[in-house]
Amino acid sequence: MIDQQREYVLRSVEERGVRLIRLWFTDVLGNLKSLAISPAELDNALSDGMTFDGSSIDGFSRVQEADVLAIPDPDTFELLPWGDPQAPEARVFCNIHNLDGTPFQGDPRQVLRRHVKAAHDAGLTFYVAPDVEFFYFEKLEPGKPPVPIDDGGFFDLSTSAVTSELRKRTIRTLEALGIPVEYSFHEDAPGQQEIDLRHTDALTMADSVMTFRLAVREIAARNGVHATFMPKPLEGLQGSGMHLHMSLFRGDDNAFYSESDDYDLSDTAKSFMAGLLRHAGEITAVTNQTVNSYKRLVPNFEAPVHVSWARNNRSGLIRVPITKNSNPNATRIEYRSPDPACNPYLAFSLLLAAGMKGVEEGYELPDEADANLFEADDAVLDELGITQLPQSLNDALVVMEKSELVREALGEHIFEWFVRNKRSEWRAYKTQVTAFETDRYLKAL
Repeated sequence: MIDQQREYVLRSVEERGVRLIRLWFTDVLGNLKSLAISPAELDNALSDGMTFDGSSIDGFSRVQEADVLAIPDPDTFELLPWGDPQAPEARVFCNIHNLDGTPFQGDPRQVLRRHVKAAHDAGLTFYVAPDVEFFYFEKLEPGKPPVPIDDGGFFDLSTSAVTSELRKRTIRTLEALGIPVEYSFHEDAPGQQEIDLRHTDALTMADSVMTFRLAVREIAARNGVHATFMPKPLEGLQGSGMHLHMSLFRGDDNAFYSESDDYDLSDTAKSFMAGLLRHAGEITAVTNQTVNSYKRLVPNFEAPVHVSWARNNRSGLIRVPITKNSNPNATRIEYRSPDPACNPYLAFSLLLAAGMKGVEEGYELPDEADANLFEADDAVLDELGITQLPQSLNDALVVMEKSELVREALGEHIFEWFVRNKRSEWRAYKTQVTAFETDRYLKAL
């Protein structure tokens, strides 16, 4: 199969006159990286990989062990639908290897491949469908606050012709790249949009999220608009999340489904949810990896604060959507805390690891919390045994540093680098003197 796909890629490049092939991979923080090769180099790249200096990439190798190999995954080959049609370009995601051919421990895609394989060895396939939120702003001007390109709200049809056109062009682009879209709409805040992708296996979806973020920015920039996945760009308005719908399949059967349960949830689904809840604090530094992420995770902005679950309660961390016509294949859970700035390879890895820990050790699912937790006081939460997600990047790192599950799931290389990088970000943040402080204290103190 690999040889057939390899031959398909080489034939496609020749028949379609591709002039440039972009080899894509991701650094530890989820930033997309690329190196370009000519068609003449592609056969060699597919066979032996392309050597590059890993010490130039955040979280990759040290200077004394600099060189690594980028080996294209032919299953991810796609023509890029933008650019000069007279000189077509294509992209292919790469797995990063050491020069001896072993998987490179600093490659987030290799981390997710390891977890996907472990689940596969247990007879399971992990499926993910993200609801991705983002903002469109007018072209940014230095020193000035961002200006949304429209003043629309939830599901508004045509507050801005530009907004609708941008979303339409983006969806066409995604579908040309082989990324199916379920639907899109205007979100609650001015300039805020949501595009929901159809579910697929976790590795394909992580590649799709990386492609999605580039496509949204690319289409926006070509129309003089700035698109951002910053979790909370506007004070006083809701931020952008990336709600993740997840399920496990055993062959063609949904392992999360049970017809004998009131919520259609199997014991596997309940234990998986229990694993997510028990380890939620430990994985939050990765699912919400910026200082700004925690400006979103506050009450009354439709983002979760409490570690709880319910069927239709959006104030909790996990929601169990009600399925249409009790379709067994549609039974799934929705994990609501991640934001669209996370590294999808690492986020999916930790969610799968936490959920499978619950399945393997038979964690018991706590009672459903169906009240509006945003309105519950601390005494009520204590009585219900409901804790909160970390309230800052620092809090999240403290919990992560103590987590054996996260250390093992990410591997020592990425775990150590991630903590060191984010500790540096927190130090830079906390030594600032902000406009809030000068406005509040300069005259009063």
